[in-house]
Amino acid sequence: MSKIRRIYMMRFVGRCGILLFALFCVFFSPDVFAPLYGGFFESFTLLHLLWGVWVFDMVCQLFPIKKEISLGSMKIFRARFRPIREKINREALRGYISTVSKSAYGVMLLWIALLAVLGTLYYAGIINEIILLMVSIAFYVCDLICVLFWCPFRLMMKTRCCTTCRIFNWDHFMMLSPMMFINSFFARSLFIGSVIIFVAWELCILLHPERFWEHTNIALTCAECTDKLCTQYCQKLRKRQK
Repeated sequence: MSKIRRIYMMRFVGRCGILLFALFCVFFSPDVFAPLYGGFFESFTLLHLLWGVWVFDMVCQLFPIKKEISLGSMKIFRARFRPIREKINREALRGYISTVSKSAYGVMLLWIALLAVLGTLYYAGIINEIILLMVSIAFYVCDLICVLFWCPFRLMMKTRCCTTCRIFNWDHFMMLSPMMFINSFFARSLFIGSVIIFVAWELCILLHPERFWEHTNIALTCAECTDKLCTQYCQKLRKRQK
């Protein structure tokens, strides 16, 4: 197991712990969720810690810091770009970006449909702010399930692995999008932060598409992979190398 996969496994365990603790608070300590309803700066609860973790994670995606983050997330930065020696085939690059972007827009439409359902349930009074937060925390766990075990988006987009994934940094936008319905600083600040991450990612694809294709960025190829997050593909590569 690679170092970064071990780190992500520990993060997965930590996120599962957060989900279990949040479920415990729903039934036995609902006061923890007070910042959801306002008064974020009036008193401290454990929910502030979760807010801090999410904000810190988003900040890490905006800067090329020396933190154990997968290349799939960091490929937007010039420091992680390793260009091919040959001249880039711009026409082929545009074709690739166009194809994967169409698949990405399909994923976005499905996510918008899911949000429409959540919004309808919320405004109809069927679910409340705590349920929306729990959905976001569940998405928080599912994010690493997609990275470490199985990803339905990989099938939808026909992506080889996380390293080459077109929507890798959509994670915070997708998991925090339920917060858009809640009128509080806690929720709105997280949602706005996730939108900033999303816009930065999409702008980079528009301005520097060569960083997102393995045929123009050597760092994204299986042979150069150091993350080894997607074990099923790593195993296939090792067998070929033998």
